[in-house]
Parts: sequence; C-alpha cells; structure tokens
Amino acid sequence: MIGYLEGRLLKKETDRILLLNNQVGYEILLPAVVRQTFNSKKIGDEVALHIYYHQTERQPKPTLIGFNLEVEREFFRYFISVEDIGPMKAVQAFSVPVREIARAIESGDSAYLKRLKGIGNRTAQKILATLEGKVAKFALIRQAKRSTEVPHSEDFIEQVHEVLTKQLGHKVKEAKEMIEDALKRNKKISTAEELFEEVYRGEVS
Repeated sequence: MIGYLEGRLLKKETDRILLLNNQVGYEILLPAVVRQTFNSKKIGDEVALHIYYHQTERQPKPTLIGFNLEVEREFFRYFISVEDIGPMKAVQAFSVPVREIARAIESGDSAYLKRLKGIGNRTAQKILATLEGKVAKFALIRQAKRSTEVPHSEDFIEQVHEVLTKQLGHKVKEAKEMIEDALKRNKKISTAEELFEEVYRGEVS
C-alpha cells in the first residue's frame, strides 16, 4: 500500500497530476482544495503528497488520492466512514479547507454541508449523525502561525488544551500531560495543527 510519495511533477490535469518517483509515474487524484495549492507549481517541480490508497473488489484498479497534510488524509478517512460517502464522492466534496468542513460538523451546520458538491440534505444529516463530536481537532488545521520565537505561548497551549478537554472529552490533567509530552518529543511545534498531530501520534504509538 502506498501512503506517501515524493517526486517530480510530470503533468497537471483538471483533477489529477502525474508524479515521477524512482522512474515510475504515479497518477494521483487531487481534491479541489489540494489542487488549488498546485496552481503555482510548474512541471519539473519537486512535490510531496500523503496518499490515500483505494482499491476494492468492485473497483480493482487502484486509485491514489493525494493530500498536502497527513491530518487532511486522516479527516478524509473519517469522512468516508459515513454511509453513502465513498472516496470519489468525498474527493468532490473537498472543495473547501478541511477545517471548515470540520467546524460545520462540530457546530451541526447542515446548511453548510449541503453546499459541498454532491452532498444533499440526507447525506448532510448522515455526516452529522456519524461524525459530530468526533472531528474537533481538525477544525484547527492551519491556524495562523505564531512567531517561531514563542512557539509555545500560553494562548497556543490553552487553545489546544481547551479542545482536548471540552470537545474531545479528555480530563484536564490528562490533556496537560498529553500536550507536555508532545512538546518534549517535538520542540519545533509552532501551530495547533502540528501539536494535535504530535499529540495523537503519541497516543497511537
């Protein structure tokens, strides 16, 4: 299974790219929100993507779906766990940043979800029923970066601590220890997104 690829950009198409890695060209499908980040990239540029690998008995031909961030791919997995949402439908729906979809889910905003491509009222309700209360951490993806001189400011830590306790159900002491451990493992953390990734990397390791 392919989970990550680095290589040279060979071709850009409407909804996908061709990436050269070790003399092999990989065709990678990109959600619209990821494609936007490729507008400035030129043929020959070095690029890197986290890959969701999709292959089933009904669809034996492998499909590679690319994301800029590991956390985006993780949210994609949550999203396709909803009944009636497969990978292809999810790719179409990801036309806005993941953090905005997550915020809509956590706030129960079905009207926003219905504005996503391919998502009607019934599917929006299924998304809320399946994921509400489970995707709070994704709402903080790509928050504004703070100065590298004060990467662990009180505001930054408090923001993450509040989500862990109030939205994800961790005890106050437990959340504090999770954050402290994450900061010890990676002293270069400078955003909420990076901190959440490190916190949950520690939880699953």
